Amino acid sequence: MPESARPVWLVEEGIGETRAILVEDGAIRAARVEWDTRLRAGLVAEAQLVSRRAGSKRGTVRLPDGTEALADALGPEATEGTTLTVRVTRSPITERGRSKLAHVRPAPGEQPRAAPPLADALAADGTPVVRAAPGDSRFDRAGWDEIVEEALWGEIAFPGGALLVSPTPAMTLIDIDGDDAPRQLALAAVPAIAATLARLDLGGSVGIDFPSLAEKKDRQAVDAALADALSGWRGERTAMNGFGFVQLVSRFERPSIVQLYSRKPSAAARILMRRAERVREPGALLLVAHPAVRHMVKPEWEAMLANRTGRGIVWRDDPGLALTAAFAQAIAP
Repeated sequence: MPESARPVWLVEEGIGETRAILVEDGAIRAARVEWDTRLRAGLVAEAQLVSRRAGSKRGTVRLPDGTEALADALGPEATEGTTLTVRVTRSPITERGRSKLAHVRPAPGEQPRAAPPLADALAADGTPVVRAAPGDSRFDRAGWDEIVEEALWGEIAFPGGALLVSPTPAMTLIDIDGDDAPRQLALAAVPAIAATLARLDLGGSVGIDFPSLAEKKDRQAVDAALADALSGWRGERTAMNGFGFVQLVSRFERPSIVQLYSRKPSAAARILMRRAERVREPGALLLVAHPAVRHMVKPEWEAMLANRTGRGIVWRDDPGLALTAAFAQAIAP
């Protein structure tokens, strides 16, 4: 197999987020994004059990920094006030203005440790991992901007139609839109659905709303195509019901890229930092953004940008600019 055709994870440690893409034959097969949170799957820490209902295996623990998390699989010896060692199994999730606590499980005998960096976690299955330096063009050549657009707007085109991806508190929903006959449209959507699961890192519960198919043989044909397309995917799925609905369930350890980028001002701030790092013309950096986007840029991010680029930073607020239309350009210092 030619070197360029072998799958490899490219990891880019950006400002405010770490990005990773699995590239094979020059195309992105999968992607991961981590924002700057300490509570990631794999972190092990001492925690105090602060609440637990009688007879329940679930409770709430408080970590050393004061953060609370939901604990599961608690043994009978874990009473309120007990200190125990726990491992994070799911990062906290923020959606529609509210936050879901991280999930933890008891990890007796394990030593406290930080969650592994994204590059280390990706290398665990033996796939080669390459760290991309800031400004590395391989992300852009492979189509990173397409991933960003898909995550921001939740629309993925395929021949004959489009997938509409919407994160909700209960599950991620995938609707299928197009003008073809229902069976043809459903079958055409299957490869795009399988690709989207990996490209946008969709996990947990995913509901797929196919066009309604009156004939049982048509539903069975779509089920068979979906089973084939999801070969190697780790999870469970239901058969299509009479209304065209299919549910996929897989391990949920972190927010998907769609869930992260649905937080538009936060996502736009990180996108702006990446754009600013890639300005090649000499001079100071002018950052033009909606005030809500500028508000999301932490002082340490701005300092990191100045340090990485060796430039002065100048801001211009533009309330009329769309959140995701922020841009950076070089100006005379």
